[in-house]
Amino acid sequence: MLRTSAHRASTRIVPVLSLALSLALLVVVADPEPASAASYGGQCGSGYSKVNDAAISGGTIFLAYNSSSGKNCVVVVRDSTGAGMNMHAALKTSDGTSWQTDKGDFTQYAGPVYLSASGQCVDWGGQIGGEWVVRTGTNCG
Repeated sequence: MLRTSAHRASTRIVPVLSLALSLALLVVVADPEPASAASYGGQCGSGYSKVNDAAISGGTIFLAYNSSSGKNCVVVVRDSTGAGMNMHAALKTSDGTSWQTDKGDFTQYAGPVYLSASGQCVDWGGQIGGEWVVRTGTNCG
């Protein structure tokens, strides 16, 4: 009798284990949805076009330019909105010493920060959380 009970229990366990293994493999094989990448949404205003960008953990830093005014603009955009997070957008001429900045706890983006730099190279960058990314001597002209 013991042999029959054990045999019945093992015949019931095999299909259950097989189903559990199949579900586990399905979870491992299924591709997770990609994270939502930040995109430039015109935060600098009318007449500005994106001319450069830099990836940063949790978002993207965008440099935009208005050819009519000769002004550059920087915004730091998070991949997804959420609770306020320490963010910083910064911009200066490459030969300058003073950064134009916008910093604080933001849910979506830091900036816009504007700077007249017609005929000059710019340094620009930003921060999300504890990570900084800066580009120097770019977009000259």
